[in-house]
Amino acid sequence: MTAPALSGPGAANPYEIAHLTHVRPKHYGRWLAAAVVLVAFAAILRAFAQGQIAWPVVGQFLTAPAILSGLVNTVAMTVWAMALGIALGVLFAVMVMSPNPVLRGLAQFYIWFFRGTPLLLQLLLWFNLALVFPRIGIPGLLDWRTVDVMTPFVATLLGLGINQGAYTAEVVRGGILSVDPGQTEAAKTIGMTRLTTLRRIVLPQAMRVIIPPIGNEVISMVKLTSVASVIQYAEILRNAQTIYFANARVIELLIVAAIWYLAVVTVLSIGQFFLEKRYARGGVTRARPASNRSASA
Repeated sequence: MTAPALSGPGAANPYEIAHLTHVRPKHYGRWLAAAVVLVAFAAILRAFAQGQIAWPVVGQFLTAPAILSGLVNTVAMTVWAMALGIALGVLFAVMVMSPNPVLRGLAQFYIWFFRGTPLLLQLLLWFNLALVFPRIGIPGLLDWRTVDVMTPFVATLLGLGINQGAYTAEVVRGGILSVDPGQTEAAKTIGMTRLTTLRRIVLPQAMRVIIPPIGNEVISMVKLTSVASVIQYAEILRNAQTIYFANARVIELLIVAAIWYLAVVTVLSIGQFFLEKRYARGGVTRARPASNRSASA
């Protein structure tokens, strides 16, 4: 279909839309949803403000030594458990992609078992390991009673770290698979070993894919440390429970714990944002500035 011919030099173009009036969409549903959310939020705030909550008690225990000690234990356990989980995750991700069937089968069993059983169950198994192995050590050299070694800290570290390693292994494996296989082949042609190729070529490029889910796992680990309260590890929720068992201020101490959890997660989320931004630079295609030669032409 051809456009109709203009009748004269001053005739208006039938396809010109500049003379039309622009009408903004009303978005009635958006405003209604916002009103409902605000009303619900106001009702929640009113309930907390007028409920039987002693807010001075919240302020009193927010910086109590027991709460701060639990906060330190929570952060420390998060760091140590994630360090163990990342180390195991990288190791077993490499093993599961190994051509060696023994290593591959061992890694697959590890991932299957620790992803397939509840974390709480694993913590209880580690804490009660003395019922299976009364003594542990190296025969003829070192020998300890398991009940002395498997403290709440050690049981929590092993339970959280080994469980995290199974999930991290799949994250790392996905990151490795995201790298172009041609780069591995190119590294082989110049004589690089498989381990050197992984360390210097594959993993640095895979970090852009690995960092976001690992950041989420770190944030989840902060909250997962609360599960360790069942085996008497003195993290922040455990200490808050100990206090409200004594003074019966249950909701106040739970609010204190929630405030500190939110504070730690907020700091970690900010750090994750900048870390992702740093590693995402290699994946962003930017327009190349014109060269001086082309500009002068």
